[in-house]
Amino acid sequence: MSDHIFVRGHHLEVHTWPAARTGARELLLLHEGLGSVGGWRDFPARIAEASGWSVSAYSRLGHGASDPAPLPRATTFMHEEAEGDLLAVVDTLGLTRPVLLGHSDGGSIAIIAAARAPERFAALILEAAHVFVEDESVAMVAQLEQTYETGDLRARLQRQHGSNVDVAFRGWSGVWRDPAFRAWSLEALLPAVVCPVLVIQGRDDRYGTLAQVEAIARGTSGPVRTLVLDDCGHAPHREQAEQVLAATVALLESLPA
Repeated sequence: MSDHIFVRGHHLEVHTWPAARTGARELLLLHEGLGSVGGWRDFPARIAEASGWSVSAYSRLGHGASDPAPLPRATTFMHEEAEGDLLAVVDTLGLTRPVLLGHSDGGSIAIIAAARAPERFAALILEAAHVFVEDESVAMVAQLEQTYETGDLRARLQRQHGSNVDVAFRGWSGVWRDPAFRAWSLEALLPAVVCPVLVIQGRDDRYGTLAQVEAIARGTSGPVRTLVLDDCGHAPHREQAEQVLAATVALLESLPA
């Protein structure tokens, strides 16, 4: 069962999978746009077991069992998360230069955080992260909105978000469908990312193309590894779990003690 922490005036759902060995390093997971602590399923426990590291995850405001967020969300919400709640969570959990593993929007938030506060994070693992807006992403969000209104998507998401379900979905979809968001880009921030980076992308990702991987590899200043997975869409840690787990552990083991 997850716990809650109180940061910056609200409660956030958190869970930690303890380290398997004394003195182990720390990994913090940042979920996707419609994700939460529960949305990671068994992946955090598998990382903790395979690496021996401590693994923590939290649900952003308006997601999972965290407090609800006001709507509409600002198109700058990822910057606000990276420079606000994320740093507060790191401090409250007592994490020392953790590695950030971010999926989709969580990967974008990780990039912003590492660029703004490079001394706070040891490395990034970016899974299907966005650094600019593509037509593919906007089209898929539009399709999901239709499924949310007329299909079973709302019921499926409600199992993860409970009473936050409408806040989580409409907050996310509203930003991605906002015409003002089309100009959103993190490319100017990439040179400030100096830590090691692992970029993971499914070749069949319908929310983003390999141009995202190329931009990150080209733009960041630190060492970059890339893993492009065949027969894989937007959730590599679920669709190609063994390969993602192996690459994650390899990156963690390559870092200085």
